This record gives sequence, C-alpha cells and structure tokens, in this order.
Amino acid sequence: MKVGAVIITMGNRPDELRALLDSVAKQDGDPVEVVVVGNGSPVPDVPEGVRTIELPENLGIPGGRNVGIEAFGPAGRDVDILLFLDDDGLLASHDTAALCRKAFEADPKLGIVSFRIADPENGITQRRHVPRLRAADPMRSSRVTTFLGGANAVRTRVFADVGGLPDEFFYAHEETDLAWRALDAGWMIDYRSDMVLYHPTTAPSRHAVYHRMVARNRVWLARRNLPAPLVPVYLGVWLLLTLVRRPSRPALRAWFGGFREGWTTPCGPRRPMKWRTVWRLTRLGRPPVI
Repeated sequence: MKVGAVIITMGNRPDELRALLDSVAKQDGDPVEVVVVGNGSPVPDVPEGVRTIELPENLGIPGGRNVGIEAFGPAGRDVDILLFLDDDGLLASHDTAALCRKAFEADPKLGIVSFRIADPENGITQRRHVPRLRAADPMRSSRVTTFLGGANAVRTRVFADVGGLPDEFFYAHEETDLAWRALDAGWMIDYRSDMVLYHPTTAPSRHAVYHRMVARNRVWLARRNLPAPLVPVYLGVWLLLTLVRRPSRPALRAWFGGFREGWTTPCGPRRPMKWRTVWRLTRLGRPPVI
C-alpha cells in the first residue's frame, strides 16, 4: 500500500519540523511521500524530495490538512494511506508506516488509526490523548469512536466516501466530525498504542481561541451529525461537564460566547447519522451523548 504524509506548519518550528521529516524518511519499506503545507506562512527549508505548498492565509487545521489531502490527487487517491502528523512531533519508531500498511491490509473495514502520543522526555501519555472514555491504560489498543488529529493514519477511500475535514471548524473537534461520518459509512477506527508519536506535553488551552472554538464547534458537531432528539441531550451533557470543571470566569465567558455562536452561525451541511450508527457508538463504549 502506498503511504503519504501531510504536515501543516506555521513556519515557527523549523528544527522540530526537520526532525519530524527525518523520522518519516527513516520509515521501513517503500518511501513515504511527504507534503508540507505552510498555513499562511512560508515553509522552512525541507529536505530534497519533500513537496511544499504555501497558502496565502491561515485556513485553520482542517483547511490546511484538506489542501494537503488534495495534493495527492482528488480525495488523496494517488496513495492508499495518509499520515497526519503535528509539525512538532516525532515518529518514535522506524516501523510505524509498516505497521499502518499491515493494519489496513488485514482489516478491509478499518478506515482510521489513531496513534499513541507520548512525551519524549518521560514517555507519559496524557489521558486526553487516549480517544475513549476508559482512558486509564494508554497501553491498551482498542476500537474507538474518534481519533487524534495530529497523530493518525487514514485510508484515503474514507475521504472518497465521506469527504474531507470540515473547513468551517478551523480548530477543534474536526476529527470527531470526520470520525462520526466515517463510522456512519461503515468504517471502523482503531487506537494503537504501538504506533507512537513523540510530542511535548502541552495544554490545549494554550491557544487563545480554545474556549470559544471548543464550544462553538461542539454545537456545530451536534447540529451537523446527530439525530434531532440527541442534539439537546449531547449539548446539555457538555454544558454540565463544563460547569463541573469550574473554568475561570474569562474562560467561561468565552465558552458561552462560542456556544451561542454555534447556534447562530452556519455550520455546513446537516447529515444526521443513522440510528444504527448511534447503536454502534454505544457498543463501542461512547454513546453520542457523552
């Protein structure tokens, strides 16, 4: 199976980007073709053979990755698998691409693989980086209902079936939107603890727009994908969880502003998932109300 990789960058981490590209170049088997997308910024110097695209403006994470997908032909069809890697990450092993090929060849219904993210200094995987509710053991691989945006592999037929990432989201929850659409089309998602991306431990709230985008996109996610009776249940649960976590007053103000924006602004096409998909999500341990 042919493997490609999409990396988006703001151009502000040239050393980390070079280290990541070196780790991709060292993968066992056939070479991985790489496209680096400068998301509203110039691309730093890259090794020979790495393709680059420089966008005149920042399209956000999903928009930048969609440009990278199309660089491999419509819906990425020139390759069988696309890796999506954060530009400050590093593939921990030389066999990650080979493991991806083996996983997708062995399971024709496998559409997406979520890698384990580990801190390069201590090897710890943050709980939020395990894409399931029972996240206490990050070393346990399993079927899951979503995936990690900066450390994953996608079979390109998924994009042909359900489309790319939602450009409108810009940042936050774009992976779950794609995951739900993929699951609704019959694809499966695996979390694999043996496929590791080293990435420094960070807090998602480091982004200035975090609280607003998380709330807005959560509403959009529900409006786009859930059967109508589940929309208020899902959003009500997340409202309660947010309040229980007791964010700061400025953070809560931004969150409610985003929540309101999610109801009052266009969210893209609505394609509610089938009820059998709701049941599948429930059997996988994450009913779409949590």
